[in-house]
Amino acid sequence: MINNLLIIGCGLIGSSILRASSKNKIAKNIFVKEKSITNIKKLKKIKSKFKIVENFKNIISDMDLIIIATHLSEYEKIIGSINKKLSHKTILTDVGSSKENNYKIAKKKLKREISWISSHPISGSEVSGPEHGDANLFNDRWCILIKEKKTDKNKLKVLSKFWKKLGSKVVIMDAKKHDIIFSLTSHLPHLIAYNLIQTATEFEKRKRYNLLNFSAGGLRDFSRIAASNEIMWRDIFFSNKKNISQVIDLFIKNLKSFKRNIRANNNKVIIRKLKDAKKVRQKIIKLKQDINKPDFGRN
Repeated sequence: MINNLLIIGCGLIGSSILRASSKNKIAKNIFVKEKSITNIKKLKKIKSKFKIVENFKNIISDMDLIIIATHLSEYEKIIGSINKKLSHKTILTDVGSSKENNYKIAKKKLKREISWISSHPISGSEVSGPEHGDANLFNDRWCILIKEKKTDKNKLKVLSKFWKKLGSKVVIMDAKKHDIIFSLTSHLPHLIAYNLIQTATEFEKRKRYNLLNFSAGGLRDFSRIAASNEIMWRDIFFSNKKNISQVIDLFIKNLKSFKRNIRANNNKVIIRKLKDAKKVRQKIIKLKQDINKPDFGRN
């Protein structure tokens, strides 16, 4: 059991960590620092045992684990504000979707003896806010832990054990590999969703068609992704811009190839591409990353 846990930022992921930690009795004392007055009011309705703190700097030195669950653009300010009071025993982690840039910030801002071991729980939703938190959010979901050359192995084990107790399946990789993988599996799909919705909106205005009346299909599903928090995704795009730019180029290249094949009525190539895409879906289901039900299991 962890004696003292501090969660900085308590939206969907932060409040889910709070609920899961309380439910599984992982920490003796749980503290929450949340700057949003609206969110604080919502947090007070949660029945989990924890304490909301205002001047959290006074308790920093007593913390065993600190989890930063804010937007990426707030990291530098937060790390800078707590650095002087951090104890060498403390494990400092985060839950952001981009890692290389955060590691550079931590390396620049933190005292040498402080352990920064980044986390990325692969869970969440298009909704945000503490009212949507779920104690079971991390059950059977991957959590990526970032290990670099100077990472404290013992503290990495402690953090790994923490996420496993929350229900996660833990895998370890370095920040560079993480950002390359998620630029394609997560960041590009969100970018495509935002762009598709923008394209549909512009098309609707130009043609004066009521497109949204007929969105019960592909557009509807993309709109769910595009409903995600805009500040969070702006920060991810900026933080991982090098890798995202590269996969955008690859996507445009393949999109142009589709365009040429369609214009040329190239039946053989189009059929092959569509069949190959179906195989990927089957593989995702086999890996238990989704359920094998029509319409994503919607009722």
